[in-house]
Amino acid sequence: MTSNKAVGVGIVGLSANGGWAANAHVPALREIEGYELRALSASSPESAKAAGERHRVPLVFSDPSDLAQHPDVDLVVVTVKVPYHDELIRPALEAGKMVLSEWPLAADLARASALADLAGDVHTAIGLQARSAPPLRYLRDLIADGYVGEVLSTTLIGTGGAWGATYETGSKYLIDAANGASLLSIPFGHTADALTMVLGDIADLSARTATRRPVVHHARTGEPATMTSPDQIAATFTLASGAVGAVHMQGGRTQGTNFHWEITGTEGVIVVKAPQAAVWMTPVTLHGARGDSPLAELPVPAGYEHVLAGRSAEPAYNVGHAYWQLLQDITTGTSEVPSFAHAVRLHRLLEPISSSHRP
Repeated sequence: MTSNKAVGVGIVGLSANGGWAANAHVPALREIEGYELRALSASSPESAKAAGERHRVPLVFSDPSDLAQHPDVDLVVVTVKVPYHDELIRPALEAGKMVLSEWPLAADLARASALADLAGDVHTAIGLQARSAPPLRYLRDLIADGYVGEVLSTTLIGTGGAWGATYETGSKYLIDAANGASLLSIPFGHTADALTMVLGDIADLSARTATRRPVVHHARTGEPATMTSPDQIAATFTLASGAVGAVHMQGGRTQGTNFHWEITGTEGVIVVKAPQAAVWMTPVTLHGARGDSPLAELPVPAGYEHVLAGRSAEPAYNVGHAYWQLLQDITTGTSEVPSFAHAVRLHRLLEPISSSHRP
């Protein structure tokens, strides 16, 4: 870190025209004392200059290697599309800088493993923000404290929002499975990670996938395109605890249930509700019942909320909590935020499902 005690942050992929970095990372960083957003890189000198002016960032680059090597940058944050992660994370690791990358770490397990190996002892973090969400951390503690007793089973259904009947110009890359940004890697991956954070590791897993809409259409022009990403994933598994579970994830949205997660135990039940299976970025509510009592909401205690209080509907909310936890990791040596090694383990869990998919 620089002599200034604040962690100097450089974001790769921050645009003047919005996007995930602008809507989630920038507001989160502005809210947390201990970080300074000092640098950004974009695809061209012109777009970098525009983004710097828009977000009041003093150092702007069109080459991410220059950003990574600048002495005022302590933490490099990579927020670009998944196919570009490998080439943009490497310069930061080679410069010995801390790196936070959005999930998925890479387009496939081999490239993710190579990045984790390259990182060595460098402090890394992966953007699995559901692990930082206050309701899900409270849920983890409720389960650990025996609210439902011994967990017997869990069932989850959800929709991915994208990967439905239509696509947008900016998200067309999602429908090509080769890009590594699929219904499996993003909504299913985030959800599987949240599930294991709450209930423990998966001991064995069996899954089926399908692409039920091999041709999808542009949302405005109607132009057809081939979709090779799965739009249906059905998985059954056994947890290390012996509890059994099932997850069904489908693309698009439905007039029915877009997210429902139920955890049943010997003493009670907890139901997790959200607008869709984007538990890393959408508001989540918990509902529980024990014995013969009816299901009722379980408010999250204030102690779980460290930043952006009362703003759970904003994209920055869970990202902000992830940054808050990362700052504790950096300053106290804890390990709340998952590393690249953790990302590789999640990639490895998903790899058999991915490799078996046939559009």
